[in-house]
Amino acid sequence: MKKTLIPLIIFGVLVIFLAIGLTRDPREIPSPLINKPAPAFTAPVLGSDGLQFSNKDMLGKVWLLNAWASWCVACRQEHPLLVQLSKAKILPIVGLDYKDKDELGLQWLNRYGNPYDVSMVDRDGRIGMDFGVYGVPESFLIDKTGLIRFKQIGPFTEADITNKLLPLVKELQK
Repeated sequence: MKKTLIPLIIFGVLVIFLAIGLTRDPREIPSPLINKPAPAFTAPVLGSDGLQFSNKDMLGKVWLLNAWASWCVACRQEHPLLVQLSKAKILPIVGLDYKDKDELGLQWLNRYGNPYDVSMVDRDGRIGMDFGVYGVPESFLIDKTGLIRFKQIGPFTEADITNKLLPLVKELQK
């Protein structure tokens, strides 16, 4: 009798774990980098001849790093919101053109608008890997001391910006 209950108990436990997993938001994957220093980087600026940009350039500022690419369909969905956020001048937005061709990235920004104070080139994806980018778009809110305080996986929505990003930006800018 006990031997027949074991598979039933195992099945019940699996059902419970599945039910818990289905209630979670798949975009809220915990990042081991939250509250840790942002990875150090220096990268070429998109569309410039030899200009370099470094995370050290942003020390003392609360800023948003947004990984994007011209080939990214979800980036197109998010992009108008980033353009609006940029026009509001709430915080600097730094772009990371991830595994893209420079000319395609520049064409994309010319076509859809450029919300970035600066956009860097990450042709081989090394900077993205250091930040733990799963795919684009992904965004990281970085505080004045260089700590990552928030990670957005996937495109921002208006609700994400209003309810998550902006309150945290205001708190960190104090």
